[in-house]
Amino acid sequence: MTRMNFSELRDFYHEHLHQQVLPFWLRCIDPEHGGLNNCVRDDGTLVSTDKFLWSQGRALWVFSTLFTEHDGDPKWLELAHPIARFLQQYGRDANGDWYFSLHADGTPALAPQSLYVDGFCIYGLTAYAQATGDSGALQTALEAFQHASPLLDDHSSFPTQPHPIPEGFQSHGPLMMFALVFHELGVVSGNEEVLARALELAERVMTQHLRPEEELLHEFVRPGGALDSSDIGQTFIPGHAVESMWFMERIYRYHGNRDRQQLAMEAIRWHLEKGWDSEYGGLFLACHPNGGPPAWHEPQAKIWWPHTESLQALLLAYHVTREEWALEWYWKVHDYAFAHFPNPHGDWFHNLDRTGVPREPYLKTLPVKDPFHLPRALIYSIRLLESLSE
Repeated sequence: MTRMNFSELRDFYHEHLHQQVLPFWLRCIDPEHGGLNNCVRDDGTLVSTDKFLWSQGRALWVFSTLFTEHDGDPKWLELAHPIARFLQQYGRDANGDWYFSLHADGTPALAPQSLYVDGFCIYGLTAYAQATGDSGALQTALEAFQHASPLLDDHSSFPTQPHPIPEGFQSHGPLMMFALVFHELGVVSGNEEVLARALELAERVMTQHLRPEEELLHEFVRPGGALDSSDIGQTFIPGHAVESMWFMERIYRYHGNRDRQQLAMEAIRWHLEKGWDSEYGGLFLACHPNGGPPAWHEPQAKIWWPHTESLQALLLAYHVTREEWALEWYWKVHDYAFAHFPNPHGDWFHNLDRTGVPREPYLKTLPVKDPFHLPRALIYSIRLLESLSE
């Protein structure tokens, strides 16, 4: 099969973003109250007007970043402004915790129950502040940093719905996410305290969860990094590991740590090799190195986000290393993803079974679809391909 060159692939991604993905989400904007209607099915059917803040923060990041890192079109900020206002006006309770969801008009629906919501709201408000210079949005993000940061030292101290942390364990997910979120906030705000905290969390990922001697990133370790031989302690999430490692590359590139960058890129390869389904293709959602049951939801499902993260991460790995394995794996993931996930209604199917057939969402406690992993991967991939095509 003739492969597209980097310039052709960039054009393909640009068309896919603007003709396939973004039109679906533009139909989900709530023009009356602000925010995004994110309780929708794959065919675009609205199932609820409640707004999950997880998705509002993500959508705010996407629209803000389309302006700053894609094409500079002010229409993206016109879409971002009402989401930012909605979050700032209604998003937090009196204690500074972010609601899990709000009704259409901004009144509370589901009480705070996940620190991940804090992370996505910080991420979105930071990108919005960068795009607009809005000091109020940046201040809200910094206040949310001060609220969330102390909790991350004790993983029994905060909720993480829809992925609760098993009792007695430290989870990779919050560390990887807040390392990136705090890093972006530190860069935009120029706050050295925030940058230092981001680097500290990144080091926990790289020294406590990532084990080069095993070529494996353990999703759960005992507090402080001790390994555990149980099925929980042996579980790894291929897509999480890949996503985490491009986060780490971004952070360590900023700090000029070439060794950490190289290790992160190599770890991407380990988890694709260990997580790929040799029978049906695609990445398993969760795996166990010894064949036991992974401690995760629907481990044999094929979910959209590990594949979008892998596409962008592999282009990044090639950009950093110029090693052929990255391109070989890129095309393997590309061929599977574009044969199975694009949806004729727009965007991608979010959930497939092991054989690649679309299925109902696997997370019943978070009945959302949102614009994030796929648009983010396309935005960053287009930038990487522009550089590679030069």
